[in-house]
This record gives sequence, C-alpha cells and structure tokens, in this order.
Amino acid sequence: MRKYLFLLIAALVSKENIQGQMLADSRDRELLMQKQDSLVQYGRLIQESSDPAARFRADSFFTRILVRALKTKNSFYFPFDSLATTSRIYAPDSLFRLFTWQVSRDENLHRRHGAIQMKTDDGSLKIFPLIDRSFLINNQKDTVTNHEWWIGAIYYKIILNTYNNHKYYTLLGYDENSIRSTKKRIEVLHFNENGLPVFGGNFFSFAKDTVPQKDQSRFWIEYKKNGNGRMLYDEDMQMIMYDHLISETNEPQKKFTYVPDGDYEAFKWINGKWQHIDKVFTLQLQDGQAPVEKPMIENKLKPNKKGSL
Repeated sequence: MRKYLFLLIAALVSKENIQGQMLADSRDRELLMQKQDSLVQYGRLIQESSDPAARFRADSFFTRILVRALKTKNSFYFPFDSLATTSRIYAPDSLFRLFTWQVSRDENLHRRHGAIQMKTDDGSLKIFPLIDRSFLINNQKDTVTNHEWWIGAIYYKIILNTYNNHKYYTLLGYDENSIRSTKKRIEVLHFNENGLPVFGGNFFSFAKDTVPQKDQSRFWIEYKKNGNGRMLYDEDMQMIMYDHLISETNEPQKKFTYVPDGDYEAFKWINGKWQHIDKVFTLQLQDGQAPVEKPMIENKLKPNKKGSL
C-alpha cells in the first residue's frame, strides 16, 4: 500500500506553481536544491521502508530539513518539484501554499503532517505547522479546529470563494483511513481577524434535502478500499461533485462495503455555504461518462494526463 500512496501523492502534486518568480540570490536557490535532494531521500524512506521505526525516524529528519529549507529567503517561490512524496499546492490567489504528507505505522494507523506557508512581502518565513490530532477529535463533522488541532488529510485541491468580502479556501483531501476503507474529505479554511488559520465552520448545508439535516463543519465520503470513490471540483458547473455510494452487501452500517452506484451528488457555493445537491443528473450515467475533471482508478493509481484523482 505504501508504494501506491507514493504514486498517489505524485499524482496530487500541484501544477499551480507561481510562474515567473525566481529566487533573487542564486546561492539561495542552490541551497534549496541541496535541501530538496535530502528531502527526496527521506521522503522515499517514509514511504518505502519496511521498518515502521525507520519510517518515523525518516519523517523526523524530513520535517526538520523542510523547516530549515523554508527559512531560506523567498523560499515561497521555490516549487520543490522533485518532492514527489509530498503534496504541494498553492492557493488560487497565491496567499499561501500547503504542504501535506503521510507516515504510516501500518495499514491501519496513519499520521498526516503538514504546514501552511504564507507569502510575505520581504521573503521571510511565516509558517503554521499542521498537527494531526484526528485521533483525539470525536465529533469531526461539527468541530471547528486550528492548525494545532488539525484533522489530517493529503490535500489535492484548493477552491477560493468569497462572501461578505472575506475569503474562504475549500480544501479537498485524501485520507487513507484503514486497511478496509478510504475517505475523501471537504473542509473550509479561512483566516481570522488575527491572521490565524481556522478549519471548519457551519459551511455545509443540507437544508434543501428531502430530509433536511443540520449544517456541518466538514464533509467526507468513506468507501471500500480501492473502491474508486471520486470527489472533484467541476470548474464549468462550479460544483464539488462526488460519487453517490451504496453498500454492495446491503449493510449500510459498514462503510467499508460502500461503492459508487453511478449517481452523483454535489455541493454548490451559495451565499457563503456549500449547499448540498442530492442528485446532479436526472439520468444515471455509466462509469466514465460523468464530466469528471481528472479521473483515475485508485486500485491502479495511475493518473490521467492532468494528474489528479
């Protein structure tokens, strides 16, 4: 599974690097290239080592080297494009970028790590480390958190919306979860009046459903391992679309039995909330016919030309 995750994260690497920006000092660029080489080595150990202790040691070295690298002036503009084991995506307005990666003890215990690097006028480092405390947060659907109480995920998409002159960044993320099931998650990140990151809030509305439910802070789907559950943002429709799931064994209480049935649900940003749409199409589509932006088959983990999932 670790070798598959390696390929998956490579598929998630953002193509949204800031164009035309160069480090002013060639010595800084050379230093960052050297740091990147070290990060690549430790990143591979995190994913490929057969020894859990070695993976966690490699993760410790990786984190320290990354922080030292980011302290280099104007490191925000260095893409780290050789770092295939780590997802790196810029916000659409280039206010910040997100680093996220994963270290696993086994196929049932995973810890995500990450950081928000802010763009600064003078090129100095402003960073918010993301501390995965998923295992301590019981009611994840309704909990508002910060960077020190983060519900970890490997992020592969950032969507920018505004409401009442405030910016909201919606994150799509992948969670390997367990040996039996996988999750994909949506949550909203914004920055409060003190410039601190806030994850969650009552942004997901089900008020127009046949059976209305209360608003949620975040939303996810959980499905059978390698079940190819899709979650993506359709630019043309301006909706987050995801597979409608059913239990293939008629055991709805067992999420690890869930698979897509060909229908699609969605969320659309309306008046500062993601409004749930319980059926996107009136006719059921065959697999592969939906207007998916960047399809892939998880059990093969081979991205298409656009390189996402």
